[in-house]
Amino acid sequence: MVAQLRKKADDAAILVVLGDMATTVAAGNYSLVYLVFNTISNLLTQAEQVSCFRNAARHLVPGGRFVIELSVPDLRKLPPGQKAVVWQAEPGYIGLDTYDVVRQHVVSHHFKFGEGRQSRVFRTPHRYIRPAELDLMAQLAGFELESRHADWVGSEFTAESRSHVSVYRIPLERQAQRQKTGASAVKLATWDSG
Repeated sequence: MVAQLRKKADDAAILVVLGDMATTVAAGNYSLVYLVFNTISNLLTQAEQVSCFRNAARHLVPGGRFVIELSVPDLRKLPPGQKAVVWQAEPGYIGLDTYDVVRQHVVSHHFKFGEGRQSRVFRTPHRYIRPAELDLMAQLAGFELESRHADWVGSEFTAESRSHVSVYRIPLERQAQRQKTGASAVKLATWDSG
């Protein structure tokens, strides 16, 4: 991906930092951090997901925003005892999800069929997060929920929504608190486990 980006923009135009979104530190402070297309669900533990929120907070200026686009798990389609749901079936393709509801894991399986006996499979593991849990992760990292919509055009988020775009904000009051205490943004965004 970086090689493709470099064909369009050099390092002076767009800084690229490779690393884990839960722990990697980029130089500077920003007004926006975003994770789209279910990216946060690629972190397979709750602890990693919370660390990702804290890492985003560490990079944001007061008033800065963290935007997350995430699907809503459709667990209502999963009858008791059933572990898989087919979400798309058409000639040449079957998509299904297998669930581990105890660990909140889902694996999306993509089966593509060619002519004859040719087939390919691609699997993507995720840890699904319900909106209320996502809000709690945000709160632990010092964010406030600013808005939530069902999509990028601003449709209302309802119980029937299949995805959401949530915008979290670092409160402006943190600037005054930081100036008063002399604490750094990193210190305010970290959690002391001891």
